[in-house]
Amino acid sequence: MNLQKKTFPWHIVVFLAPAVIIYSLFSALPLLDTLRLGFYTSNDAGVHSFVGLDNYRTILFDSDWSKAFWNAMLNNVKFFAIHMLLQNPIGLLLATLFSLKGLRGARTYRTLIFLPTLLSVVIIGFIWQLILSPLWGVGEGLMNHVGLGDYFAPWLGQESTALLTLGLVSVWQYVGIPMMLIYAALLAVPEEVLEAAYAEGASSFRIFWQIKLPLILPTLGLVTILTFVANFNAFDLIYSVKGALAGPNYSTDILGTFFYRTFFGYQAQIGSPTMGAAVATLMFLVILLGVASYFYFVQRKLTRYEL
Repeated sequence: MNLQKKTFPWHIVVFLAPAVIIYSLFSALPLLDTLRLGFYTSNDAGVHSFVGLDNYRTILFDSDWSKAFWNAMLNNVKFFAIHMLLQNPIGLLLATLFSLKGLRGARTYRTLIFLPTLLSVVIIGFIWQLILSPLWGVGEGLMNHVGLGDYFAPWLGQESTALLTLGLVSVWQYVGIPMMLIYAALLAVPEEVLEAAYAEGASSFRIFWQIKLPLILPTLGLVTILTFVANFNAFDLIYSVKGALAGPNYSTDILGTFFYRTFFGYQAQIGSPTMGAAVATLMFLVILLGVASYFYFVQRKLTRYEL
């Protein structure tokens, strides 16, 4: 009996090597070096010395640092809540409407709603600054035209409304992403299941809540995770509209802008790569904890149906 000698699958290594090398050089190694740098401090000469967890104690408990950090954390939670309460439900509603048969212009509407997602955040921020400016913006004129001029206010310049306004701008720009993901999931629902439900006399409302919604729950979970990660990595919209100081009076400051000022410095604040690395590590741990909690408490309890 001849036993054929098994050869090592070099072709698998060849195909995987480029992706592994690129991921290691530009993602894994920088992440590990950031984690390492957070345990060091540097003097004026740039010499690093090991300080253990001192940087993290300073950020979390020192009076000069902790107030700014926890303010940024709270604002980030609010920013995430705005997207969860508005962006994802609106995306679900739009996806449900576009999945209905016979809707005229559905492709055009989907394209128009998704189009802002493709635009640069800098362009989006500049456009909305022009629209909402109380000096030269068109927002006040449009509201006067429809009889709502008395409700216009410099929303981007008020501490109580600036973060909410930027959150709504972000929702407007990115609502197309959950819409398209949920729309694709709805299209994957088998037609024979829906036809059988209609034959049994089920209403469209009941079919959605008892058939479609349970089948797309994994997709809704994916949308939630993507929203969480994106919001706690957010930076560009706040920076393009309000700058690194995230005014007024840090009312729009989130972890991304707090990290920028800590690492690079801004105006009177001197940048510190080691403290910035500590802030970046805390951001990574927050995202990791959130994603892990979701997978442990929610994702594994979702019932997956065979489509």
